[in-house]
Amino acid sequence: MTGPAAPDASGPIGGTPAIVPPAGRDHAGTTPGRAELQGISKRFGATQALDDVSLELLTGEIHGLVGENGAGKSTLVKILAGVHQPDSGSIRLDGEVVELHGPAHARSLGIAVVHQEPQLFPDLTVAENVFLAHAPRARLGTIDWGGMRRAARSIFEELDVKVDPGTLVRGLSMADQQLIEIAKALSFEARLLILDEPTASLSAHEVDRLFTIVRQTRDRGVAVLFVSHRLEEVFGLCDRTTVFRDGRHVVTAATSELTTGDLVRYMVGRAVSLFPKVESPVGDVLLEVRGLTRQETFNDVSFSVRAGEIVGMAGLVGAGRTEVARVLFGVDRPERGEILLGGQPVRFESPSAAMQAGIAYVPEDRHQDGLVLDFSISSNVTLPILHRMFPGLFVRASAERAIAGRYADRLQIRTTGVDQTVSDLSGGNQQKVVLGKWLATEPRILILDEPTRGIDIGAKVEVHRIISELAASGLGILLISSDLPEVLAMSDRILVLHEGAITAEIDRADASEERVMFAATGQADDRAVGVPASDDGAAGAVEDGPRV
Repeated sequence: MTGPAAPDASGPIGGTPAIVPPAGRDHAGTTPGRAELQGISKRFGATQALDDVSLELLTGEIHGLVGENGAGKSTLVKILAGVHQPDSGSIRLDGEVVELHGPAHARSLGIAVVHQEPQLFPDLTVAENVFLAHAPRARLGTIDWGGMRRAARSIFEELDVKVDPGTLVRGLSMADQQLIEIAKALSFEARLLILDEPTASLSAHEVDRLFTIVRQTRDRGVAVLFVSHRLEEVFGLCDRTTVFRDGRHVVTAATSELTTGDLVRYMVGRAVSLFPKVESPVGDVLLEVRGLTRQETFNDVSFSVRAGEIVGMAGLVGAGRTEVARVLFGVDRPERGEILLGGQPVRFESPSAAMQAGIAYVPEDRHQDGLVLDFSISSNVTLPILHRMFPGLFVRASAERAIAGRYADRLQIRTTGVDQTVSDLSGGNQQKVVLGKWLATEPRILILDEPTRGIDIGAKVEVHRIISELAASGLGILLISSDLPEVLAMSDRILVLHEGAITAEIDRADASEERVMFAATGQADDRAVGVPASDDGAAGAVEDGPRV
């Protein structure tokens, strides 16, 4: 089946946006529109967040919505949730024009939103969270506690999920909390379920479980809008997909008729390479690890990283990858083993000692561990090198701004200036600030832990470009990622961990998804031998694939 024509790579996409009916459905009316948005526009000051957007969400369909940060996705979600009212345009629910006067009104009309971070009360039970705003009442008007627990249990049984309604939410996994949010939506008979980046904090197994529930919800006749940066999830879940760019609707098409390349071109308006790796000469060994062990997290880990080399580290969630990085950066202490820099043994008692030795670490959680969100770009970039900023009693603001400006230019951070507060930046630009912060220390070894998690495609391409250029400049890079295509395409060698041990070391030319996944799940090594690489090879793989 031929999909919609991809945009011309030479410039922006022009003409009328394409609207393609979902495969197997008669767009003329056999599948009713659950929600229809016509000509929706919304402006915030000088920013046109949405510009004449039209979208139809069908009964019993999962509809993907993708676009770069700032494309208008979050504004559309907030309009459907009743948080914002559009400046112009109309919304129809089941054919009737409605005006949404607030979140409570939207919920009363059957619109439910599951956010990236579950909005639950940790010290209430599962049942109390599910029926928080509409608890069943007994004859005298008091809460029917037993009826509430039975009703919650019935919802979870219908979803084929084993959750005790009497359990406190505190301590439940992120996946269970997301399922509780879905149960909340179904408890007041949601007709439109909106999932806004619901998988950002979930493991691959938890994502699969969530998707099973979402499909069951769709099969109940609910319209589902799935908003995500993870294109592999869109392809695995959605019946149709819509792309926004710069607040405008670009295309709606059957997902089966699209490719990753199509979506990326629609999103950014030009042809791009997702993995712009530059081949560079590999030099001497900069970092060597021998028999590194930390009790209950990893055991007898040995590897090396050379100048100009990107060494990927793959493995399932909990395999010990981040724990190895924390020891290398001096956050945690090993029980035994050696770390050598330039052939000389070193032992780091703190991250400061690791920094002084030339190691930098971009952590997995940029908000919690990588940035001070209320500080400016310049203050964040120069935090690790403050000792250079004040020869006397005070920080030299001019020097601070000059250094930050240099890295803002080098990393192409989109900003109004280095005095801008980091919390006002997009996720991709925040990640670039974290990179700039650690590059300012002038490291020899750069450890990147999930460097593209939670950022849009355009920002991901730019981060990949930066990583490749840094390696070409002679840095040794340890790339930890759960995005398997990223590991395959960007790495010169791949280390695979399973339950705290390295089960495979695979050269770039021999790497394939099958070989990595065999090793990540602890399969015998001979099962991976002879498995061919993909037709494109690791360097050319642009299709999103499994997350490990």
